[in-house]
Amino acid sequence: MGKIILTGDRPTGKLHLGHYVGSLRRRVELQNSGEFEKIFIMIADAQALTDNADNPEKIRQNIIEVALDYLSAGLDPEKVTIFIQSQVPELCELAFYYMNLVTVQRLQRNPTVKQEIQLRGFSDCEDDEVQSRKGIPVGFFTYPISQASDITAFRATTVPVGVDQAPMIEQTREIVHKFNSVYGETLVTPEMLLPENAVCCRLPGTDGKAKMSKSLGNCIYLSDTSKEIKKKVNSMFTDPQHLQITDPGHVEGNVVFTYLDAFSTEEHFARFLPEYANLDEMKDHYRRGGLGDGTCKKFLYSIMEDILQPIRERRAQYQKNIPLVYEILRKGSETARAEAARTLADVRKAMRIDYFDDADLIAEHTRKYQD
Repeated sequence: MGKIILTGDRPTGKLHLGHYVGSLRRRVELQNSGEFEKIFIMIADAQALTDNADNPEKIRQNIIEVALDYLSAGLDPEKVTIFIQSQVPELCELAFYYMNLVTVQRLQRNPTVKQEIQLRGFSDCEDDEVQSRKGIPVGFFTYPISQASDITAFRATTVPVGVDQAPMIEQTREIVHKFNSVYGETLVTPEMLLPENAVCCRLPGTDGKAKMSKSLGNCIYLSDTSKEIKKKVNSMFTDPQHLQITDPGHVEGNVVFTYLDAFSTEEHFARFLPEYANLDEMKDHYRRGGLGDGTCKKFLYSIMEDILQPIRERRAQYQKNIPLVYEILRKGSETARAEAARTLADVRKAMRIDYFDDADLIAEHTRKYQD
C-alpha cells in the first residue's frame, strides 16, 4: 500500500497565516511532491460543532470560506480529495466501535483534551456553580476517538500535525493497536509529520500573543487585502526597548523577526532588501543597533504581499464560480465516503458483525436447526 495523508481544519472562520505556515503551505508542497498515493483534506464541520452547537450557522457559512482558502492557496482537486466530514457518515459508525476500546480515564489524561477544555472555558463538574462556564459536551470530550475514526477510515499512513496535536495521534495509535490485537490486523498505524521549521508550529499573533486567534483580532488572513496586511504589519509588536534606530535591539520575542523566520528566503533579500544576504545578517545589524523597525516591517510587508497576492487572485477567480466550489466538495465527499465505506466493511468483518454477508454463520445456524 502506498503512503496516504489525512489532514484538515475546523470551519470556524477564514484561514490565516498560522494555518498557512503551519500546515497549508506544506500540504501544497506534499501534493506536488508525488510522494503520496492519496491525500485527503477534511473540512471538519462535525468536529467544529462539538463546541459550537449553539451556533451551527457559523459552521455552515464558513465551510465555503475554508474551501476557498484551500483552493486559493494552491490545493488542486485533481491531486487531492477535499471533503466535508459530516458527508461521510461511516466516520460516525467507526467512532462508535472505537469508543469501546478507550476508557474515560484515558481520555481525561490526554494533554490536548485537557488544554482545549481549559481554553474553551468548559467545566469538568456537572453541577458547576459558575454560571459563565458550561459543562463539557460528550462529543468534544471524545474528539480523540472521532479523530482516530477520521484517520483510520482513509488508511492514513501520515498525519501532518503541530506539536500540540501529538497526543491525539498517539491516542489514535493506541486505538489501532487495541483493535488489531482484539480483532486481527485490520487498521493502519499512522505516523506524525511535524513542521520542519519550529517557528511554523505555532505562529504568534501580530500582537505578540502566543497564538493567532480570531477572537483576539491578531490574525492576518489569507484573504486580507493589501491595505489590511500593511496596517497589520505596521502594528506588529517589536522590541519595546528599541526606542531609537541606534539602540541595540532584541530579535527574540520580536514578532516581526518571528515572521521573517517563518517566511523569508534569500530570494526575498535579493529582491526586496539586497543590503543583506540573508536573515542572519539582518538580525546581527538589528542587535548591534542602526536598523529601524520601520525598515524591518517594510521588508516583511513586501514578503507578505509576494506570498499572498497570488492567493488573493486565485480566490477572486473561484469566488466568481461558487457552484464549481460546491461541486468540488460534493465529488470529494463522494470519493471520501467510498474509501471510508471500504474500511468500515473490513472493520465489520473483523468484528464479525457482518451477519448478512457471513455465509458460514448462516450455514452453521441452518445446520443447527435442521438437525
